[in-house]
Amino acid sequence: MLRKQGMKRSMARFDIVGQLGSLRRYARSLTRDSTDAEDLVHDALVRAYERRSTFRSGGNLRAWLLAIVHNIFIDRMRSRRSEAARIERAGLVADQSIPASQDHSVRLSQVREAFLSLPEEQRSALHLVAIEGLSYQQAAEVIGVPLGTLMSRIGRARAALREMEEGAPQKARPHLRIVGDDQ
Repeated sequence: MLRKQGMKRSMARFDIVGQLGSLRRYARSLTRDSTDAEDLVHDALVRAYERRSTFRSGGNLRAWLLAIVHNIFIDRMRSRRSEAARIERAGLVADQSIPASQDHSVRLSQVREAFLSLPEEQRSALHLVAIEGLSYQQAAEVIGVPLGTLMSRIGRARAALREMEEGAPQKARPHLRIVGDDQ
């Protein structure tokens, strides 16, 4: 009986079901492809399960899992640069062939395209802070960079989005707001 209760407590602290949305969103942001994102999340969950003993009790499970997703993505990127380029080209072609029926759909597509056109380092940093709601410190830990580097990447990402926005049609401008920006 005592062993069963201990296992339940152990499993409760390692409950990842509530983290799947964050993992999928982050993986999608990194890979730009829903199928690759699902594969990335699957591989991350397998790795997390295999290395669950390395998770510190009382630690931030979400940040730990996001770091695993990030590290697997980087490993894949290093080993399959040519495949990533092929996927990116296919993703751009697919995005252009989808007809938008309403103005907001068109604008959302433009914002998505602008976000996805950011370099991976900037895109992942901005995603973790603006979409996943991680603190700068947590996001820096997930990516494995110093806090200043993360802040610099976010600043460059925001500046690039702002520059892209200035080139957008006047009617569409008010819909894009750079999260956490002072301007």
